[in-house]
Amino acid sequence: MIIKQFMLLFVGTFFISLFVLMMQFVWQYVEALIGKGLTLDIMGKFFWYMALMMVPQALPLAILLSSLITFGNLGESSELTAIKASGISLMQTLRPLIFVVLAIAGLSFYFQNNIGPDANSKIGQLLISMKQKSPELEIPEGIFYDGIPQCNIYVQRKDLQRGMLYGIMIYKMTDSYDDAAIILADSGMMQSTAEKKHLLLTLYSGEWFENMRSQDLGSSANVPYRRETFWEKQIVLDFDSEFNLADGGIFGGNPKTKGLTQIREDIDSLNCLFDSIGHAYYDEAKRYNYDIQGLSKADSLRSINAIRRQEVVFDSVYDRLGPDKQRAAVNSALTKVNQQVTELDFKSLRTSDGDYDLRMHKIEAINKFVLALSCIIFFFIGAPLGAIIRKGGLGVPIIISVVVFIIFYILDNTGYRMARGGMWAIWFGKSLATAVLVPAATFITYKANNDSTIFNTDSYIDLGMRILGMRRKRSIAGKEVIIEDPDYLRDKSELIRLNEEVTQYAHEHHLKSPPNIIKVFFKYQPDHEIERISEELESIIEDLGNTRDPMIITLLGKYPVVSEKAHTRPFERRWLNIASAILLPIGAFLYIRMWRFRLRLYKDLKTIKQVSNQIIKRIDKTLDVRL
Repeated sequence: MIIKQFMLLFVGTFFISLFVLMMQFVWQYVEALIGKGLTLDIMGKFFWYMALMMVPQALPLAILLSSLITFGNLGESSELTAIKASGISLMQTLRPLIFVVLAIAGLSFYFQNNIGPDANSKIGQLLISMKQKSPELEIPEGIFYDGIPQCNIYVQRKDLQRGMLYGIMIYKMTDSYDDAAIILADSGMMQSTAEKKHLLLTLYSGEWFENMRSQDLGSSANVPYRRETFWEKQIVLDFDSEFNLADGGIFGGNPKTKGLTQIREDIDSLNCLFDSIGHAYYDEAKRYNYDIQGLSKADSLRSINAIRRQEVVFDSVYDRLGPDKQRAAVNSALTKVNQQVTELDFKSLRTSDGDYDLRMHKIEAINKFVLALSCIIFFFIGAPLGAIIRKGGLGVPIIISVVVFIIFYILDNTGYRMARGGMWAIWFGKSLATAVLVPAATFITYKANNDSTIFNTDSYIDLGMRILGMRRKRSIAGKEVIIEDPDYLRDKSELIRLNEEVTQYAHEHHLKSPPNIIKVFFKYQPDHEIERISEELESIIEDLGNTRDPMIITLLGKYPVVSEKAHTRPFERRWLNIASAILLPIGAFLYIRMWRFRLRLYKDLKTIKQVSNQIIKRIDKTLDVRL
């Protein structure tokens, strides 16, 4: 039954998640799709490969949302309560779905390792091919466009509704820059020919400048040029505007287009390649450092040792040179150093590119496991949360799913960027999201299995108030139906006795003085006296709460809620008290906090005594009226 409900919801949420992710991807490349005249088969391939590429990302979100809704519905309809009442724990209920989720995680890994690489390669080919189609719509405003062979076109402004281009500047080249032609025009229009093999550019009100180098004019340094002024002129440019699929070989180095086996082989190949490059650079550096006037390494070392044995002082040699020779020596040394710096910069660029390729391959290999593992993690977040929240439908589950997925996305994307840049270790960056969500999933599953109310706001408010030393005010209201009247005489005698005990307790315990540090942190003894006084007071309040006298009800609301243990020690466990005393800042804070509770207890005892006296007087009046 549970598997059936889960799978029905999973199929629906999967296609919803896939649609959302696809729309996000389409929005990034909307300029490459609009107005290109793409046929339906090309658009169909684009969306098909995009859907295959997005499947591994949609599976975790679908599992999270469907598990939340499934167990939220079971909790809202009390079916989950009935299952637990029959002796079946939450983990036993989750057991069949765990196998289903493991199968989905395996499917996710299969997609990433076998289908996803091919889909990434195909989608990349289509995107490049789409961008190269219909260049008249790709020409940007304000910058030079080089998408047309042997031409650089600058357009100041475009009017897409009329199909006009304004402020046109064209650099047209044939064999070399010496044969370049410069064309300036006030406006123009670009259209494809009927066979879509050429572009017809109609220009208005412009000038044409062209070098005459291509003609046989000898080797004269003065190259003539031709200048033409025109009112209207048509230029034919070679360009195939049909949709042509780009070569897929350009994506051979992209790790996203490779399976796990190929990634491992390429990592070994890259390591061997860049190790050999590193050794070559090292050997070259050694040869340069030991090379003296083209000698071999052994001869160079012998020459250096000979110079050292002769104890030649280079500073003295430099001082004996003339100013011109000193300047020439310094310039020569600077030139060599600058050459070495430039060469090292170039080498560092090559080695840094190699390190980047290696990091990207390793990241992609780990990412295949991380996305598959996220399916399991999201299930152990969604199912227990649904059992705790017990809200079905699409309202609360969608909000929680979006929040959890955003947290996962931020952590995973941050770790990916830091690992890609080499700032973090690859394993740390790619495991950041997993390291955060696994403890969260474990905690939520544990709480749900033990029927803990982790989303009970009152419990968190009470915890915060206890930490800050705050307390709720006592609220007592008159009862509409009273079965038994209070025993006023007994309550009066109890209050008189309680006042005497409160006075004696305050006198014996010296609540105004600071507490003894040794007794607080190391030799704690429980204070059962104040616990007994508090219990007796609550018993009296409960009995007098059955009165019909509104004045007594009002006075009962003035009794403070007594803290029975906060004034004696910071924690229940002895080792925590000792640890807090050793950690001086924490111990000082807890000591001052406990002193504050002692002063508050002293004030509460005075208030209890005052209110009790007022209630005693009121009881006397009530008894006199009855008599």
